[in-house]
Formats: sequence, structure tokens, C-alpha cells
Amino acid sequence: MIFKLVGDGRPYPEHGLSSREWAQIPPRQVRLDSLVTTKAMLDLHSLLAADSTFYGDLFPHVVQWQGELYLEDGLHRALRAALHQRSILHARVLELPS
Repeated sequence: MIFKLVGDGRPYPEHGLSSREWAQIPPRQVRLDSLVTTKAMLDLHSLLAADSTFYGDLFPHVVQWQGELYLEDGLHRALRAALHQRSILHARVLELPS
């Protein structure tokens, strides 16, 4: 099992963080099997593209809400980590109040 649950959509309230605000959150280690995805499908072209991790934030974005960790952005990075048999991922974690 790679993820705790494969979800489809964001059950948590809108946070409105900009890319700049996400960049202010220091990355921390997160176990892949503790994450709930917010996307059920991924385009293999983006997963396998040589530059898929070149653009945007280097770290996935995770939202912690009501005791769950939701992978909001960076599914392709998480899957690449899993394909390399890593169980831990460095991600920026935003903690939303319940």
C-alpha cells in the first residue's frame, strides 16, 4: 500500500495560500502511507517527464485537517518516491484548524 487512501477532491476548507506563502512553510518528513490523495488520477506523461519536478515547488504540499494528511499538490513526486521504494517524503505541511 502506497497511500492511506486514494481520495478524489479536497474535503478540507479552502485555505487560499499562494505559492509564496507555501514556500514559507519549512518541509518536514511525512510517511507516504499516512497520506490521503486529493486526486484519484494522474497523467503518466507528467509522472514520467524528465522535467516534471523542475517547475514549481520542490516539495509536495500537504494539508493537515481533522487528524488527516491530505496530499494537495505533488502526487507525481510522491509516486516517484514510492517507485524508488522510499516510504518517507519531504513535504510542506499546512495545519488547518478543525
